[in-house]
Amino acid sequence: MKKILALALSLALAPALSLAGPPAAKQAGIEAKDYKWNAQEGEKIEALKLKGNAKDGKEGYEVCGACHLPSGAGRPDGTFPQLAGQHTTVLIKQMADIRAGLRDNPTMYPFAKELTDAQELANVSAYIESLCIPAVHGMYEGPDAAKQIADGKVMYEKECIECHKANGEGVKDKFYPVLAGQHYKYLLRQMTEIRDGHRRNANPDMVTIIKKYDNAQLVAISAYQSSLVMPGAMCKAGAAAKPAKKK
Repeated sequence: MKKILALALSLALAPALSLAGPPAAKQAGIEAKDYKWNAQEGEKIEALKLKGNAKDGKEGYEVCGACHLPSGAGRPDGTFPQLAGQHTTVLIKQMADIRAGLRDNPTMYPFAKELTDAQELANVSAYIESLCIPAVHGMYEGPDAAKQIADGKVMYEKECIECHKANGEGVKDKFYPVLAGQHYKYLLRQMTEIRDGHRRNANPDMVTIIKKYDNAQLVAISAYQSSLVMPGAMCKAGAAAKPAKKK
């Protein structure tokens, strides 16, 4: 833990990219014919088999809070995603993929690589999942917000709802992420990167669907997604960073 906290302090005192160090060697991503998006192998499957301890994970999360905030709310400007309430499967997969060189994230890599123990990875993920989802977050704020959300709703219900569900709750055992409470700008950036082939660990099925959407359509879909709420999982006023429910 001291080693991780020292790293967090160093990154807080200097530009992140200059201290990030060499990333993991790149592994084949979605462009490879034999790439399996949610393959159950390596340290990922080891962590997924373990029961995470949210209480122990709270300490491990401290270093994450420097960027994602102690509440797991991330940043409204989309530089860092909202994590609170996210499925442990999604969290474990993404951190393992960054560590393994399947997802490019030079800012996150120095932190992810420090979680060398599968149990610690499971614990931190369990703690994050236990947090209530902030109801106040970065949403689309243009003067045409009502129209964008309405247009996005039509497209979302046509092709996104099957995997991400009506309230943006996703599907835990299929690694489909929670979208409720996520920042508009983060959603827009990720969907654009997936469409343009810049997120190598993307679900190939999603790539196929999203390729046909232009920038304006992605704005509308992101605006709607950021408006989704999950009843029973959202934070009450002043309750950020408190467990929403027992896991």
